[in-house]
Amino acid sequence: MKEEYIQTLHPIAGKTNKRISLKKYEIIKENILSILAESEPTHTELMEELYSRVKDTFDGGVQWYGETVKLDLEARTIIERTKTKPEKYKLIKPAHR
Repeated sequence: MKEEYIQTLHPIAGKTNKRISLKKYEIIKENILSILAESEPTHTELMEELYSRVKDTFDGGVQWYGETVKLDLEARTIIERTKTKPEKYKLIKPAHR
């Protein structure tokens, strides 16, 4: 079976993001949304928690995929950065399942 891909979006107009495996996208997306359902972490906290959750089962660079998917979720207005210092991340709306 041919692997499916998703063209991810970037929150800054004019910037293009990566085309990645849909399967890997879904794994990272589910974990990011799960983390944000429980807390409002800083970028570092988000990436550390994501890594700790998927490091043993995910095939690929967790931080790289995490950043790519995080930017895509921001562009799709599913998550947002707070205006606080340091910036934190939070859910805007429940994810569509």
